[in-house]
Amino acid sequence: MPCQRGFSYIGLLLMIAIAGVGLAAVGMRWHQQLRAEKEKQLLFVGHQYRAAIASYQAANPNGPPVYPASLEDLLRDKRYPNIKRHLRKLYDDPITGSAEWGLIRQQGRIIGIYSLSRDKPVKQGGFAPDDRGFKGASSYRKWVFGQELLEPETPQIGFSKP
Repeated sequence: MPCQRGFSYIGLLLMIAIAGVGLAAVGMRWHQQLRAEKEKQLLFVGHQYRAAIASYQAANPNGPPVYPASLEDLLRDKRYPNIKRHLRKLYDDPITGSAEWGLIRQQGRIIGIYSLSRDKPVKQGGFAPDDRGFKGASSYRKWVFGQELLEPETPQIGFSKP
């Protein structure tokens, strides 16, 4: 009888080891799915900001088109007698979970935004035509949502919700 207990113990250890490896694989897969979901959310939010910046720029009632000076201008465009909204709300960055975004400015005006995350995106291809520049990006910072720069400027970081 003592020999059988030893085999049972080894069998139990083997089953625990196999279960541990299986759970680790499931955990890694779940983490990848979570990152892919955050990327989808970043693409949605980025498209909302891109459309809002373009809408603001095109809707100048007093002369030539201008870009917003702050992200709050997308919520409440005070250039009109009645406040016009180009964006329903200011979104947090889904990747970092922060309200802070990197801002691309031209002549002091916001022409684009990007995530401050330095992580490498899971998605490396198969983007929509407006996002074709995201292919093969080394970090989420390369995913810029907005207008093309007319002349190079240093990106400025900074926006926090009040």
